[in-house]
Amino acid sequence: MTDVFLTGFPGFLGSALVERLLERNDGTVTCLVQPKFRTEAERRVSKVDTEVDADAEDRVELVEGDITDPELAVDDYDDLTDGTDEVYHLAAIYDLTMDRAPGKAVNIDGSEHMAAFAARADADRFHYVSSVVVAGDYEGRFTEEMLQEGQSFFNYYESTKHMAEVKVRERMDEVPTTIYRPGVAVGDSETGETQKYDGMYAFVEGLVDQGDNAVIPAPRGASDAEFNVVPRDYIVDAISYLSGIDESEGKTYHLADPDPPTTTELVKTLGDAAGKDRTLVVPYPKGIVKGFLETLKPESELLKSGGLEYQTWPASFDCSNAVADLEGSGIECPSFEDYAETLVEFYREHPDIGTEGMN
Repeated sequence: MTDVFLTGFPGFLGSALVERLLERNDGTVTCLVQPKFRTEAERRVSKVDTEVDADAEDRVELVEGDITDPELAVDDYDDLTDGTDEVYHLAAIYDLTMDRAPGKAVNIDGSEHMAAFAARADADRFHYVSSVVVAGDYEGRFTEEMLQEGQSFFNYYESTKHMAEVKVRERMDEVPTTIYRPGVAVGDSETGETQKYDGMYAFVEGLVDQGDNAVIPAPRGASDAEFNVVPRDYIVDAISYLSGIDESEGKTYHLADPDPPTTTELVKTLGDAAGKDRTLVVPYPKGIVKGFLETLKPESELLKSGGLEYQTWPASFDCSNAVADLEGSGIECPSFEDYAETLVEFYREHPDIGTEGMN
């Protein structure tokens, strides 16, 4: 029996991962929940659905706390560590325009506190969810072994994820650790379900709002740069499987698309999925647009977030560890063409979902 301690519930990835862990283990899953999300967490627990245990929700325990506190702001820190075999840390602020103070407190300090918790618990494994954005503006093939390569960052979110992973790696001699770096998460490939519309969904919005012939602007270089998105179910299935094998100890995994489309290809695929007769991607000089925004709209979210840079991201991601260790599991990242229509259909059917996630 394995008792798990998890952060990031009832978030987008955490909620789905809890169900997978309940299916795989016969122990408990204790979720650290911010008080403001207690009601939503209880609702999610009541909807826990697994294929192997009709009473699985009874094995989920909610504990109110806060990862920004060194002892997680829980009533009995020692009792929690004593009852924990594995730790999964998913909680983070995902906001490209985040303020520095909460970003540091949650993403950097919070990750350090969770690594310390795992070490204190003498956990069999600490599973840490990082992000491919740790590559920053690195130009070329970024491997799963790379981290500190002299890169700069497009926004403070990237900086926090990079520094958090540095902190986690500093404790890898204290607790067996596995690090997962998902690509840009989008909706479920089977259902399209997502928690917010950001990133790639700006293209979806632009396409859906146009007629049979759509025009989407993209920076020059978009036809060569990879736009690496991955569906939620692949990320969750991969973490669930890889976290259960001995070979994953000490490894870092890029849970990204090994064969991603370019930005231009992604837009045209979305155009087809949206039923457009023709989708024209019109290139523009990125420098001119940045200058325009800096002069006339300095508070533009696109400018502040660095989001413009992702359309011509110079990094690409080697997924050798993930591909090799998932071989034979039946889990692989689907081609974007295979689920783009599902994402667009969900967007059309659920227009009220916003751009803000659960932070």
